[in-house]
Amino acid sequence: MAQNVRVRYAPSPTGVPHVGNIRTALFNWLFARHHGGAFILRIEDTDVARTVPGAVEAIMGGLEWLGLDWDEGPKVGGYYGPYFQSQRLGIYGQEAQRLVAEGWAYRCFCSPERLAEMRKEQMSRHQPPGYDRRCRSLSEREVFPGVAPVVRFKTPLEGETRFLDLIRGEVVVENRTLDDFILLKSDGYPTYHLASVVDDHLMAISHVMRADEWLASTPRHMLLYQALGYPPPHFAHLPMILGPDRSKLSKRHGATSIMEFREQGYLPQAMVNFLALLGWSLDDKTEIMSRQELIRHFSLERIGKTGAIFSHEKLGWMNGVYLRQLSLEDLLAQVLPYLERDLSPPVPRPLDRGYVAQALALVQERMRILREAAELTDFFFLADVEYPAALLYQGLAKGALEGSDAAARAMTALEAVVPRLKHLNSWDAASLEGLLRPLAYELRLTTGQLFGLLRVAVTGRTAAPPLFQTMAVLGRERCLRRLTAALGKLASLQASP
Repeated sequence: MAQNVRVRYAPSPTGVPHVGNIRTALFNWLFARHHGGAFILRIEDTDVARTVPGAVEAIMGGLEWLGLDWDEGPKVGGYYGPYFQSQRLGIYGQEAQRLVAEGWAYRCFCSPERLAEMRKEQMSRHQPPGYDRRCRSLSEREVFPGVAPVVRFKTPLEGETRFLDLIRGEVVVENRTLDDFILLKSDGYPTYHLASVVDDHLMAISHVMRADEWLASTPRHMLLYQALGYPPPHFAHLPMILGPDRSKLSKRHGATSIMEFREQGYLPQAMVNFLALLGWSLDDKTEIMSRQELIRHFSLERIGKTGAIFSHEKLGWMNGVYLRQLSLEDLLAQVLPYLERDLSPPVPRPLDRGYVAQALALVQERMRILREAAELTDFFFLADVEYPAALLYQGLAKGALEGSDAAARAMTALEAVVPRLKHLNSWDAASLEGLLRPLAYELRLTTGQLFGLLRVAVTGRTAAPPLFQTMAVLGRERCLRRLTAALGKLASLQASP
């Protein structure tokens, strides 16, 4: 591609960035990096009424978390800040007045009340809503004192507007279907139509890659480019992101904010990989791709036209793959903040890093997100574990023994295990297995029955990491205390009428 590639990500600060919004940023960033071009961050904050405090920080934080760095902008403390459209109002006002002077636009003095009544009448007649061009024929000298006008574009009443979308092909729209849209509001702030076109020109944007919802606005923008005398950029409208039911992705499908995914414990490298495959693919089989592989292979030709399905299940699987690739030290660094946050009292703080690392080594294969760490490992940190006594002998009851017979058999087994464990010379996984595996035969139990009983007694769960490694990490004192507590549960069960 001979043209110097310059792309932009231009969010509005009307809330925290959602995955569709961030997917747009990622595609622009990958395209720029693939071609050695520039990626620009521009905050389109001209809709003052809808601006949400903290939204800009959330946008920048989401990009920084994912490693999507931008290449230019006003310097703030030695770093590039984003461009803000609210700081460029004079530029838009000047261009709007030029369009009026050259006959491409006009001042409209219609009140909000009149416009509302006009739309009501159009709807009653089953007509598409749109401005009726009442002020289009006003002369320059006709003004309405005390009324702040808006500036509207004078859309051609005949002919057609066409453009080439790099994903969807040629788009043709009859001009009579377009309204006289607002360029400059009565408060002096531009609409998206004017501000985006002016900024994309002044910032020398070569490719406008944006959400599919803006496809219908592009004919208006092409008319604006023509009126302003600007060469238009290339356009590429990205496919919509859908939920599993193929409706537009929303909160009812689960988390959609990029900050929610960060809070839940998804890794940025997994999110980048997953989002890149929402509407783009290398082939029909490659799923796991590094950042450098995505940059190397990314192209507009591989972006699809149809909506992309967002699957939380697939994202969880992919995040698990990336978690398993982490070194134990890296995993520890990632997990500790979640454990510190999520482990309930009375687990003492600060957590012992060495002990946490031993526990993590046993659950790393089962983790899908970092937030699961506390749930998977809490029994390693608690002084005691709570569980129904019936869990201790349910594995035995599945055999020939039933009810109280199974409970008595479990009690007999634990009474044999505890004293032998007390005298075990070396408390490690190999020594524990060497003692307990033959003991199952001696007690006339299957290894599954005995190990299941011990697993519940020391962890409070029927499913846990490998038993002997778990007991080795828990340590002799904690294991013996929990086994003794299990004996107490069984004894109380036997004593009850």
